[in-house]
Amino acid sequence: MKMLPENLPNDVESLKAILLEQARLLGEKDSQLAQWQSKYTFILEQWRLAQQKQFGKSSETSPGQGELFDEMAAESDVIDTETETQTVSYTRSKPKRQPLPKDLPRETVVLDIAESDKVCSCCQGALHRIGEDRSEKLDFIPAQLKVIETVRPKYACRECEKTGTQNAIKQAVVPPSIIPKGIATPSLLSQIITGKFQYSLPLYRQETLFKQYGIELSRRTMSDWMKKCADALEKLYERLHQELLKQSVIQADETTLNVIKEARSKCYMWVYCTGKDAPDKRNPIPNIVLYDYQPTRSGQCAVDFLQGFDGYLNVDGYQAYESTQAKLAGCWAHARRKFIEAEKGMPKGKSGKATMAINHIKKLYAIETLAQQADNAEAAFKIRQEQAPEVLANYKAWLEKSAQQVPPKSLLSKAIQYNLNQWDKLSVYLTDYRINIDNNRAERAIKPFVIGRKNWLFSNTGNGAKSSATLYSIIETAKANGLIPYDYLVRLFEELPRRKENDDMEELLPWNIKLT
Repeated sequence: MKMLPENLPNDVESLKAILLEQARLLGEKDSQLAQWQSKYTFILEQWRLAQQKQFGKSSETSPGQGELFDEMAAESDVIDTETETQTVSYTRSKPKRQPLPKDLPRETVVLDIAESDKVCSCCQGALHRIGEDRSEKLDFIPAQLKVIETVRPKYACRECEKTGTQNAIKQAVVPPSIIPKGIATPSLLSQIITGKFQYSLPLYRQETLFKQYGIELSRRTMSDWMKKCADALEKLYERLHQELLKQSVIQADETTLNVIKEARSKCYMWVYCTGKDAPDKRNPIPNIVLYDYQPTRSGQCAVDFLQGFDGYLNVDGYQAYESTQAKLAGCWAHARRKFIEAEKGMPKGKSGKATMAINHIKKLYAIETLAQQADNAEAAFKIRQEQAPEVLANYKAWLEKSAQQVPPKSLLSKAIQYNLNQWDKLSVYLTDYRINIDNNRAERAIKPFVIGRKNWLFSNTGNGAKSSATLYSIIETAKANGLIPYDYLVRLFEELPRRKENDDMEELLPWNIKLT
């Protein structure tokens, strides 16, 4: 209610009380306005981030990524980016076609002129060959199917038939097969498995491909075959699992999986890997990628798989890994990603603390790039230990200062708090040269599964998901060791049926096997 001058009291104490009440009400309004402003800013950030995720680029690289050793610009709360006109000159390299592999079958076609044209049009003398031009074209031969008909003659004794004595029939033994009494050969099984798990071709599409060749091969039959193949490969999977747990550093990650006949709406595929993405003679750790299907994302899943592993575990900030006995090493890619999200939530044309944080982390990656150029692991680790601590100290001081200056519920504040909360784990990579600066090895290892999931969408049962985990593991481990998964699986399916229960798997490990 508006108070008129004539209604104001005359004594000083009453006037003071009115002023204090008005100041209190005004303060409440200001506080409420600040809350609404904070909520509006947060929603606006979330909207910009959602827009970018839906329509923008997914790459996390930022302008100036190549200039990793440049010093950062002077800090300020908000800096307007100035567009500078630069003249860039370079020489465009002419694209060069790569030669076709020499080991491919070759067919030579000679295009010669007619015999009547091998006469000089001037003096009518005979022309002689002075050289030739050669060019190559790549021809594609569609897949061919053939039937292997096995004939096993039977033999019996005529004399025994005449005398009526017992007549033993002799016949060659049926060769052992991965699918006894089935029509599938190792090559067909390998083709179906790599089609789905390497090239993301669902079984219903493969069923259509076989139909065009006149073969009725249902997806249910192919699914049963893959289950039996996965069961046959289980012993090799366990051997790889034992080898993985012997290593000093393991990378881990997880992603969702929809399983129709599970009670939970979301199940999970976990991945554990060691070594590199490709063969590297300088790296003593074997390249292994193992998938593990679990219906939950509980920390007990990692505890059960790691079986007391107490080495270094390179992971993101997911709390479940705290349940393991491993020493956790943080991921700087995830630390940087939080600031990239905050940067994308800012208005266009603005740059601020998020960009400054990214520039700090760029310096750490610059040191890693420099270390990778060293001759050996010890020299690389020395570069990391000499240069990284100063950058980390400056970055942490900047984080602690900035934490007091940003709104508490903003994307930027969450990014800063994530970095500070994970600081001890993010610094672990300084203690051992075998630890990676980030967990990108595991993220790259799980990417083939994520791409495949977009095509076949779901697993029908939990047992089917476990079979998928085994087959994905064998294929990705083969790729990491420079093998062609199709050839590797063919060899395994030929060799495994011949082996006894207690035979070891040493010769069949991807870094030991000899493929002809």
